[in-house]
This record gives sequence, C-alpha cells and structure tokens, in this order.
Amino acid sequence: MPNFRSLPLAASLLSLSLSAHATLAADVVINLGYAAAEGSSYAVLANKFEELAETYSDGTIDVKVRCCGQLMGEDEAFKAMQLGTVDMHVITGNNISPHFPLMDAFVLPYIFEDKDHAYRVLEGDVGQAFAEQLQAATGVHLLTFGFVGDRDFYNSRNPITKMEDMAGLKVRVPKNQVMIDTFAEFGAAPIPLPWADTPTALQTGTVEGADNGTSFIKSQKFYEIMPHFTALEHFTYFSPLFASQRIMDKLDDSQREAVMRAAREAGIYQKEEMTKQVDEIRAFLTGEGGMKTAAFDRTDFIAAGQRVQDKYAAEKDDVFKTLVGEIRAAAE
Repeated sequence: MPNFRSLPLAASLLSLSLSAHATLAADVVINLGYAAAEGSSYAVLANKFEELAETYSDGTIDVKVRCCGQLMGEDEAFKAMQLGTVDMHVITGNNISPHFPLMDAFVLPYIFEDKDHAYRVLEGDVGQAFAEQLQAATGVHLLTFGFVGDRDFYNSRNPITKMEDMAGLKVRVPKNQVMIDTFAEFGAAPIPLPWADTPTALQTGTVEGADNGTSFIKSQKFYEIMPHFTALEHFTYFSPLFASQRIMDKLDDSQREAVMRAAREAGIYQKEEMTKQVDEIRAFLTGEGGMKTAAFDRTDFIAAGQRVQDKYAAEKDDVFKTLVGEIRAAAE
C-alpha cells in the first residue's frame, strides 16, 4: 500500500531537483565552418578552438568543425551569421569587406611594414576597437584575429622578377575592390572569382595566376599545376574566427567566458604554429613541390601599393582615414 504521507515530500524533492537542473547550463552545439582544405591554417585555428571550448566549458559546449565548405563558402558565410543560420565561421579578412567596408583598411597593399607591426595593430587597442565597431554595425562577433600571414603569388606564365612581368597576366582575385585595384595597378588583368571556382579556373587556364596564404598553396596542391612561385608579400592576410549573435545568446556567462578564452588561446596557438610552418612550406613548394622562384625587385610593387593606399585614403570617409592613420602610426 502506498504511503501517501510521503508524496508531498517526494514532490518537493522532485521540484528541487528540477529547479537545480534548470540552473545548470544546457548543452550547446556550435557548428564551426571553414571553406579551406583540411591541413590549412583555418584547420589549425578551428580544431584548437574545438578542443579548448569543450574543455573550458566542462563539456557543456560541443563544437562540430565543418571543413572544406561543408556549411557554405566564405562569400555567403558572413551574411549567414548575421541572419543566425550559421553559428561560427573562419573567414579571410578581405571577404568581410563587402559586408563591412572598414575591413579594407587592413587589406590595403603593403599597409603593414612587417609582422610585428601587424600584431601591434590587431592585438592592441586598434584591433579591439575595430572588433567592437564591426559588432555594433553587423551584429557579428570577431572572436580572434589569429595568425597574420602573407598572400604568396603563383602563376603558370612566367617568372616574376619585376613588376613589368605582371603585364596582362590573368590573375584570380577575390571579390574585393582593393585587391582588384591593386593588381590593376601592378599591370595585371584581375579577374574576380569566388574561392570555390578558383581551383577549376586555374586548372583550365581561365586564369593564369593567383595569390593565397602560403599554407593554402600547399594544402590545395596548387604547386602541381602552377610552376612559378613568388613571395611577393603584397597583401597581409588574417582569417578571424567569427560568431553569430544567435549562438552567443545561447551561452550562459560561464560558457561565454569559455568561448572567449578558447578563441583567444586558439588564436595564439595558430599564430605560433603557422609562423613556424611558413618557411618550411615555402621551402617545400620551391623544393619537393617543384615550383620555380626567382630573385625579384619589390620596389615598383611597393610604390604601386602606396598609390592604392593613397587613393583609398582620399576617397573614403573620416572613419576609414582615421583607421589608416592609426595603422601607419603603429609602425613608428
């Protein structure tokens, strides 16, 4: 026979149990995408973030990394985060410019004198203010800038020893006006193409050359179809980890702290890991990879880059001009 006198106590204990459970963080699944191949610098950042976010959240966050454009391409990913249909994505900075034009200040050719200059800007007050401006304007969170690299140049037509060697060369460029204008200033014939179309365009000869971060040339195996390599270092690139407002709103305070800590430390890890790899990858490309390289004079390229910088500084608004001024000032 049931003991009805114990039911109120049981109900009370059940209520307390449910209440306690409700205060615990619910598990959150985060889908993190990137469009590059496995083994690229994107993978280094994404995989480390997955590991750290799950550890620091005591397992209440489950990060599912989706490589190779499984979620979508970079050109669509930022808008999808604004809409909340993508949680997180790694996107190269120049592909943010159509959504947030201030990013073009960082895309300008030869805007950074060296890597120390770039990290002073991005990891300091200028970078923090930029991330806050981007979030206020777009609703997307920039969690870490990560590794800063160079876009190395490669082509199938001829060695690059001076700027005149670029004349008329059909060069794939992202859909970024600064990059289009830069290659036009170099004397090339820029052809804007989405990343997804680039490998086929290179293989078929629709374009004769392109530029990418050093690790991408290896991970995409472009050395198998492009014979000429040039460490032009005309564009500095970084590929931040971004998050949608929708996914950030799903996190409680401790989870958000875990995500921010994981992103910060994953960015540092990617910076250290990829900095070590760049020289090794360049040596592979021009050694075992079979690409040919030649000594070249960067003087005219730098002068052309300065003309592009001045053009954009003159045409843009005061916010853009101020940012360019802050970047240049950080070199001193």
